[in-house]
Amino acid sequence: MRQAIYEFVYRWLLGWKKVVTIPAYDKCVICVAPHTSNLDLFIGKLFYGAIGERASFMMKKDWFVFPLGWIFRAIGGIPVDRTRKTSLVDQMVGLFSRRKNFHLAITPEGTRKANSDWRKGFYYIALKAKVPIVMIGIDYASKTITAGKAMYPTGDIHKDMSEIKSYFKRFKGKVPENFAT
Repeated sequence: MRQAIYEFVYRWLLGWKKVVTIPAYDKCVICVAPHTSNLDLFIGKLFYGAIGERASFMMKKDWFVFPLGWIFRAIGGIPVDRTRKTSLVDQMVGLFSRRKNFHLAITPEGTRKANSDWRKGFYYIALKAKVPIVMIGIDYASKTITAGKAMYPTGDIHKDMSEIKSYFKRFKGKVPENFAT
């Protein structure tokens, strides 16, 4: 029933399309780009619900105040304190090891502004947790979200990041000038 509601809002009310050409994984890191607008979170959550999946996401702890904190946790938010000296990679790898099913969505740009120097935490989380990276592109120009590529990180971050960035070059964010690979 929940999937039907997501599908109705995503496709019929908002007019978005979905393309999924990869298998379903029990565990994965979802690399989502481009991230140029706060709307990306909501469109992405609707897409993922419409394909029958649930994903968690990390977000600055500053957003987790009442009532937003309750809402963000309910939809899969994990508050992140960037001032603490604990490894976020190790914390997320721990979540992967404790859960049978876990999908963690991360926007590699780390900001909604143009940034070609993508953060690599998503890569190291997938590498250490031994899970695939699922690449999901948001294209506002065609109102389509595409889950079209998955890969296991090899440990050669330069080669792998080049392949990942290459995949996302065809997608247009809500604010296209704020996306750089």
